[in-house]
Amino acid sequence: MQNVYSDLLSILRSGQPATLYTRKTGDGRAEKWVESGNAGSAEKNADFQEYYMPEERLIILGGGHVSRPLALFGAECGFAVTVVDDRPSFAGRDRFPKARQVLCESFERCFDKLNITSGDYVAVVTRGHRYDMDCLRALLSGKEPAYMGMMGSRRRVSEIRKVLLSEGYGEKAIDSIHMPIGLPIGALSPAEIAVSVLAEMIQKRRDNRLPVEKAAADADFRVLEKLAAENGPCAVATVLSTKGPTPRQSGAKMIVYPGGKIYGSIGGGCAEAAIIREALHYIGSDRCTVKTVDMTKDVSEEDLMACGGVMDVFIEGSNVKTYIE
Repeated sequence: MQNVYSDLLSILRSGQPATLYTRKTGDGRAEKWVESGNAGSAEKNADFQEYYMPEERLIILGGGHVSRPLALFGAECGFAVTVVDDRPSFAGRDRFPKARQVLCESFERCFDKLNITSGDYVAVVTRGHRYDMDCLRALLSGKEPAYMGMMGSRRRVSEIRKVLLSEGYGEKAIDSIHMPIGLPIGALSPAEIAVSVLAEMIQKRRDNRLPVEKAAADADFRVLEKLAAENGPCAVATVLSTKGPTPRQSGAKMIVYPGGKIYGSIGGGCAEAAIIREALHYIGSDRCTVKTVDMTKDVSEEDLMACGGVMDVFIEGSNVKTYIE
């Protein structure tokens, strides 16, 4: 039987959004199926649905000192990282172990392989002015990504801006480039600069949020990939809805294995621990339930949780392969 999460990832990797539907049956089981696009005709047959957008790529043009922590931190923040450099010693898998893709290619020719989309986040951090210009010309001539930024001093940025204007690129398009790249936090070291760059990207990511009625799932694609390959006993906990400040939002998933081992997170702390304990009862079964986690406790209680909201969490047994034919 086909794994519904494999279907989900297949659609998302084709560049399309997808909706994962779940219906609770009369005998307490969960049936799941997936369709491409937003909630549509199948919505009326489902108890709830999760709307997924394709995974966001972080494309790092240049493999230097800032690129290493940027690739590492970017992967931890949920970006699918691609690194490009034309030097074999700077474009090795051992240098960027968390990257999905490492390309050893010239900055002129790499864009034929990258196929930039409107969902990409691009950091131009090459080793020189010439290569920066190659990258910026290609970016300004193609589909505009969600974010593009270039590292450099204010003087260098001013010079590059003048050159681009003289070459006929529009002022509005040039203004869309974040340069100098990163939030002004006084960063000095490569790791600090990477933090400032990633913080600016996250700020842009949140500004691009969908309306509430179409809000994308709080997805960790590594958890989805794990579920797509899973064939052993486990339980899956999914945040269905939230009210007030909560550590994760709707769609966040956590896999719970026998003995309490987990993969992924729905926020940590006492809330997560309570869900893990409950999920252990569902491992190896086809049963499901919804549990409410209330984090609005009085400050005098010794197990006060860091956030003060309420989460409804759907817990299901090892049922990841069930779907509607």
